[in-house]
Amino acid sequence: MTFSKQFPKTFEGLTKWQEVFLSYEEEITAEDNVRKENIKLMKECIKDAKSIMDNTGLKDYQSDLISIAKSLFEKRSSHEIYWKEKKAKEKFDSKNDVKPQL
Repeated sequence: MTFSKQFPKTFEGLTKWQEVFLSYEEEITAEDNVRKENIKLMKECIKDAKSIMDNTGLKDYQSDLISIAKSLFEKRSSHEIYWKEKKAKEKFDSKNDVKPQL
């Protein structure tokens, strides 16, 4: 099933919703990007968990380390849907000549 997202488009004072679909390739690219980012993020979380354990004097049990890292990861990680929505928004803005906001 193809990912799609609707965005409001205002024209002459009327707002209409425009649906944007991602191609299969765009979806796969978004999924690959989030997978790479999540691996990088998990490695950072493991490093931070080790630091937390060292700084608080916790015993170095692997299960505790992974538990802390997992909690950090869940707080920090983005979901695939966010990346797909971001790509759909870029596609919508491109089609509608919307300038990126700084």
